[in-house]
Amino acid sequence: MSDIFEKFSLKGRTAIVTGAAGLLGKEFCRTLAQAGAMVVAADINLPAAEIVEQNLISNGYRVKAVQVDVTLPESVSEMVNVALRLTGKLDVLVNSAAMDPKFDPQNTGRHANTFEDYPVESWRQALDVNLTGMFLSCQAAARIMLAQNSGSIINICSTYGLVGPDQRIYLRPNQPPQYKPVYYSVTKAGVLGLTRYLATYFYGKNIRANSITPGGIYNQHDEVFTANYSARTVLGRMANRDEMNGALLFLASDASSYMTGSNVVVDGGWTAW
Repeated sequence: MSDIFEKFSLKGRTAIVTGAAGLLGKEFCRTLAQAGAMVVAADINLPAAEIVEQNLISNGYRVKAVQVDVTLPESVSEMVNVALRLTGKLDVLVNSAAMDPKFDPQNTGRHANTFEDYPVESWRQALDVNLTGMFLSCQAAARIMLAQNSGSIINICSTYGLVGPDQRIYLRPNQPPQYKPVYYSVTKAGVLGLTRYLATYFYGKNIRANSITPGGIYNQHDEVFTANYSARTVLGRMANRDEMNGALLFLASDASSYMTGSNVVVDGGWTAW
């Protein structure tokens, strides 16, 4: 039997993180790199991904920034090819790239569309990024993982993939109502369906597919939103940005070697009520 800490090690392994420059993507890259992996930090915003690369390399970790548009098969294929050119393998894929209609200060007042008036163009764009992009990334990674007979795929879901949005937390006194848009719940629910499909499709192939469902991450939200959100959780607060990292490392490593088709919920008890 191996030491428990050895099971969490990713030494000698190669990982890709899509959406690497995002709030959680940065954390995921750092976690995998600290565990010993060579990390391909992929994002549509290359300069932002390069900042992630520079910050981690300056601390002695192995990271390579690449640009990827997850909606384009050729771009996704090149992302995977970067990993192959670096190490000749791909052990972990973290699908964190997504359109996420956040309610942090940078996005104040941007979510006024009601469901009955929601633009179909915005709906289609979100499906393309949040579901088709994940499908393409899993498909490209699967070709490599099947050839090497191993791999771990981790798809990032949301509490709103499990339950409907509580639109009350977005209300502001004396302001027009805002809404978490329909596409977010629908695409995140689809993430779970894709994860379970992959887990069963790869039966006997030593390729595992699991998902993580984060709760709301605090990102300088205003006091009203923070209080509204926190009141809906059992722990009474929003998550810190590093509080998904334990679940991520668990699923990426051999510590979860007998786990596939599962969804790890890290939501402060939001969905436990």
